[in-house]
Amino acid sequence: MSATPSRDTVLCISLAGRPGTFGVRFHNHLYQQLGLDFYYKAMRTDDLPAAVAGIRALGIRGCGVSMPYKEACMALVDEIDPSAAAIESVNTLVNTDGHLKAYNTDYLAVRQLLAQHQVDPSTAFALRGSGGMAKAVASALRDAGFAEGIIVARNEQAGRQLADVCGYRWVPELGDLCPPMLVNVTPIGMAGGPEAEELAFSENAIAAAARVF
Repeated sequence: MSATPSRDTVLCISLAGRPGTFGVRFHNHLYQQLGLDFYYKAMRTDDLPAAVAGIRALGIRGCGVSMPYKEACMALVDEIDPSAAAIESVNTLVNTDGHLKAYNTDYLAVRQLLAQHQVDPSTAFALRGSGGMAKAVASALRDAGFAEGIIVARNEQAGRQLADVCGYRWVPELGDLCPPMLVNVTPIGMAGGPEAEELAFSENAIAAAARVF
């Protein structure tokens, strides 16, 4: 990002129901580190079709998409990448000369990490969570050939639904099970959160795991 945006500065935005500042700081810092004349700004809207039309009409290069727009914007784009189609959820729009393509970079990142670290698809895993990110991760594991998985979720309805869609098993708690790979996609343990001092899995399960994601 240049110190002073010019008429040539490329604009990227995010659309969220509750815009935050972390993504703005993160993107603009990386633009600066990479020497890109880009600028990122968080936005909110009460008119999603008009906002997406504005992205196209104004030449906004890219758009991060957060709740509650991840599914609704799919009908408003020109092309849906397999990463978004796999989970029917979008988190990124890319505008190329007015052509809008939707991606899910969470899904793509998990697939790339599994390949990069050469994780054997026969590895059994437990995934804690049932929200949007859990859906992306579970779908990426499923599509990478991981067949033996457990969805650990307090929300029975969401947990069972995710498990059924991906072909896994749902449990409310992991109990004494110690699978070789653990995946946490909840706020548990996140600094500053209400459960910052808690563990997503038991100490025994963590100690026994060969991989923690």
